Amino acid sequence: MFVSQSMTKKLITATGETDILEVGKIMKDNKVRHIPVVDDANILLGMVTDRDIRSAMPSVASEDFDSKEERDKLSELKVKDIMTTDLVTVSPLYTLQDVLLLFQRHHFGALPVVDDKRVLKGIISIRDLLRAFISVMGIGEPGALLCIVAEHKVGQMKKIVDIITAENISMGSILVARHWEEGKRAIFPYLLTHNLVRVKKKLQESGYELLDPMNWHLEQLPKNE
Repeated sequence: MFVSQSMTKKLITATGETDILEVGKIMKDNKVRHIPVVDDANILLGMVTDRDIRSAMPSVASEDFDSKEERDKLSELKVKDIMTTDLVTVSPLYTLQDVLLLFQRHHFGALPVVDDKRVLKGIISIRDLLRAFISVMGIGEPGALLCIVAEHKVGQMKKIVDIITAENISMGSILVARHWEEGKRAIFPYLLTHNLVRVKKKLQESGYELLDPMNWHLEQLPKNE
């Protein structure tokens, strides 16, 4: 799936001349934490976050933090004074996997989406990614997850799928992950049924090891892979 299919297109934006108190109120009223900053041609200039707003506020430990002088100073501060301009952006043609890796490596909460002329097209957030992957994986539908340990070789996936479909069971999705034993993989089919007795028995009779999905976790994987 591409970013263009999952990004938020209906955006709240600000200009560089918007004062920070107004932006803070907009964020609070609309329950957002990131607001792109654009010019009249919708060219992306920067991004302002709730953290930027908080950092610009005087410390509550200061004796005059709520004085008229401090309030006047804040009213003069503009978005252009606190926004981040050195931004990582993504194209609408990036895949969700590309964005997921960027989030994981850089701990972003959201990324602006721009075209090759830096015109703002949308924003993609962790929430957008979660919604997209829930849809792709079909886990919004009632079902159950299996964890099957299989040898890492050609033909294993087809064999597993054949066993499942022979039981007239539909799959919402199927994921493959590394396993802590060399030469093996953990396969996670999400089955659109709760009646797993027969298919589990068939898988075990075919030589597959079944694990409780809750007992598989990243900490068990070799650190050098």
